[in-house]
Amino acid sequence: MANTYIGTCSWTDASLLKAATFYPGRAATADERLRFYSAVFPIVEVDSSYYALPSAANARLWSERTPPGFKFHIKAFRLFTFHWTEVKSLPKDLKSIAPLEKDRFYFRDASNELRNELMNRFSRAIAPLSETGKLGIVLLQFPKWVTPRPDAFDHILRMQSALRPHQVAVEFRNKAWLTEQRGKETLRWLEDNKLAFVCVDEPQGFVSSVPPVAAATTDIAYARFHGRNQGNWEKPGQSVIDRFDWYYKDEELREWLPKIRTLQEEAREVHLLFNTNKGDQGPFNAIKLGRMLGEGLGDEEAVRSVEPRLGLVGEQLELGAGVGRA
Repeated sequence: MANTYIGTCSWTDASLLKAATFYPGRAATADERLRFYSAVFPIVEVDSSYYALPSAANARLWSERTPPGFKFHIKAFRLFTFHWTEVKSLPKDLKSIAPLEKDRFYFRDASNELRNELMNRFSRAIAPLSETGKLGIVLLQFPKWVTPRPDAFDHILRMQSALRPHQVAVEFRNKAWLTEQRGKETLRWLEDNKLAFVCVDEPQGFVSSVPPVAAATTDIAYARFHGRNQGNWEKPGQSVIDRFDWYYKDEELREWLPKIRTLQEEAREVHLLFNTNKGDQGPFNAIKLGRMLGEGLGDEEAVRSVEPRLGLVGEQLELGAGVGRA
């Protein structure tokens, strides 16, 4: 049976800190918070690297502040996955070679010089995690307008090559990749190219909705839980925190138990990350699933210490309708 790791997408969200229900009062500094987080969970996803390049200095600190065996997934910088990127998010010395006629630009607008330099810096920045065995996967999360066209396949392989030797995972946000006709082909292509498929749980019923397919295309299976906030999923003008605003109900997580068991049979490791990021939703949902599985969490004493603050004591807390806790 595969080793299972459960965690959240980020440990430093302002909303999580403001909630004051996960971290104990003594965890007042960045160092203390990461040490506490890594006692409760064995894995985390770094999402700040999507908005700006990470730094090797931070990566070294992250490695030093976490126990042996802890894993960091790193979300790729947004330009690498065809999202629009603001010039002001670039390192100062690279702004002069950015498309200065625009405040925002896309990968297609960038020169090869800028693309290559950004990819090289990104890879070098996360190298300290790789050197200490704490780098999990680099996540390429593509937007819903990226469909299975030849240029998309070519770009994914280009990014994989640029990020070697780091393991790369791919998350799609358009169901065209996983239709009944194309799904097997997509998964086979990922497997043939040693790219990890990212399983997702997200609202269904939209043109872009990716179905909750459970499949491992490498020896690491990876699933991200985005919540089921139907009303906000494609609502214009929604912030990230509102889009992923969701406390999972027991029955919603139970739907995933057989899927997770399937992944455990197919892979060497199973990584389950919660992207529900309003207040304490991430830790709440992650611990809840860990208790259902009976595995995947960190130090038992640390987990038990946080459960009362989250309202997870004794039997599983049943949640009412909507996104709030009953």
